[in-house]
Amino acid sequence: MPVIDLATTPLRELNSALHNIQNGSNHLSFEVVNPRGSHSVAVGIDAPVTVDVKGSVGYYCAGMNDGGTVTVHGSAGPGVAENMMSGTVVIEGDASQYAGATGRGGLLVIKGNAASRCGISMKGIDIVVHGNIGHMSAFMGQSGHLVVLGDAGDALGDSLYEAKLFVRGSVKSLGADCIEKELRPEHLTKLAELLEKAGVTEVRPEEFKRYGSARKLYNFNIDNADAY
Repeated sequence: MPVIDLATTPLRELNSALHNIQNGSNHLSFEVVNPRGSHSVAVGIDAPVTVDVKGSVGYYCAGMNDGGTVTVHGSAGPGVAENMMSGTVVIEGDASQYAGATGRGGLLVIKGNAASRCGISMKGIDIVVHGNIGHMSAFMGQSGHLVVLGDAGDALGDSLYEAKLFVRGSVKSLGADCIEKELRPEHLTKLAELLEKAGVTEVRPEEFKRYGSARKLYNFNIDNADAY
């Protein structure tokens, strides 16, 4: 397994190595040490590589991931896994604001807490947060799933489209056009699948509440003007 020390190796060399994986390569696992809060670590992966980052990172770690498995053994700054296409990103600590923003696929697991705007404009990504999330999370969420084992801040799901939100704890307030919905058998099945993938064994799907769009803001209607 190649070990890349960011104390001595430029970040550009790490990302270049991850972008130039040859078909049939045996070097599909990387260990990154001394990240020291570096920005844009392991961005743009488009191969089934595994990257273990031994420490905390700054902005945009694992952005645009397409097929890789990235684990951060620490916390992550803003924009982790932004615009992810596929693969898995795991943050062992906390994540800052807009984690998983605009994500189109794949799984993002945050084992600590996530700050504001988690899953903003999500477009198919699945996000599981073991702790709490901040305000305006899943704003304009279009599709995918946001699962929160802890509490959610203000304006959850504001201007939501068809993303499905599951929260086990309390919700401080719901955003415009977001309402609590029935937790049906198909949702319990999907929740169980996501919790298993995220390594959650101590809670049951039945402990969550589901939130989704009331579908009143898809098109402008003067009768709903006060909700905008």
